[in-house]
Amino acid sequence: MSGLIALLDDVAALTRIAATSIDDVAGMAAKAGTKAAGVIIDDAAVTPKYVTGLNPKRELPIIWKIARASFFSKLVILLPVAMLLNYFAPWLLIPLLMLGGLYLCFEGAEKIYHVLRPQHDAYVDADMDAGDPAHLEESRVKGAIKTDFILSAEIMTISLNSIVAEFPDASIWMQGMTLAAIAVAITIAVYGTVALIVKMDDVGAWMALNAKTGIGRGMGKGLVRGMPHLLTVLSVVGTAAMLWVGGSILVHGLHDPNFLGWAQPYGFIKDLAHSIAGENGFGNWAVTAFSDGVLGLAVGLLLIPVVTRVLAPMIGAVTGSKAHH
Repeated sequence: MSGLIALLDDVAALTRIAATSIDDVAGMAAKAGTKAAGVIIDDAAVTPKYVTGLNPKRELPIIWKIARASFFSKLVILLPVAMLLNYFAPWLLIPLLMLGGLYLCFEGAEKIYHVLRPQHDAYVDADMDAGDPAHLEESRVKGAIKTDFILSAEIMTISLNSIVAEFPDASIWMQGMTLAAIAVAITIAVYGTVALIVKMDDVGAWMALNAKTGIGRGMGKGLVRGMPHLLTVLSVVGTAAMLWVGGSILVHGLHDPNFLGWAQPYGFIKDLAHSIAGENGFGNWAVTAFSDGVLGLAVGLLLIPVVTRVLAPMIGAVTGSKAHH
């Protein structure tokens, strides 16, 4: 009996340790994952376009295909690569993060550029001409998976850098578990949100036709009418978040003593926020975020001709296809 009691005590102690580790991982994941907010919002805003014009019955299966590939990319490919880089070549994290910041700035600036100078949506026209629904679905899924992989790589890099910065004493296993927790939570959040967004107009249409009360039918009509506006708001917020996060990454990366150690523009933005809104608080954060976003927009606008006139043709020449963003 004493042996059984001792065994139960050991099991209880291990359970407490495991619970503590889970709490630590959850806390670390929540704190580090918020740094990738801009990419997460953009991921949720971009994905619905890949089911536009398809059979409504295929929307959820398509979203599941993309989500499943996203889980695989994050957990099987990007997580091991990120941890190996962090262990053997940690000096590469900041340059990779800077590249990701440049990508975010370019993406955000390009969206604003296309709003100011509207162009026909070549992506939609090109594949909507396809006569085979199965081929169209396959093409859409492949495009979505490629986009998700790029955004997932940025999410994982930002999150890992945040983990290392916020919790420098954490073991490599704790860092890996935290990064895995972030990957799972973000993928569920993004594609759960996308599924809700995509099907919300169908829910609204059903309510408008079948609700027993006038209030229910009115709510259904409101959902149908409101979803396009919600997508517009989500796109605007996602663009702003991308510019803010991208600009912030560049500012802090340039200032990092382990990279270039430049005093500016970090010092200028910090002094500006302090002079306008004080040392701390929401006002200080808002001024800093706005300044980071303006810098991100400026960098992104400078990158547009470089990417579209230099890099894209080079990629097209190497791959043998017409590169397009």
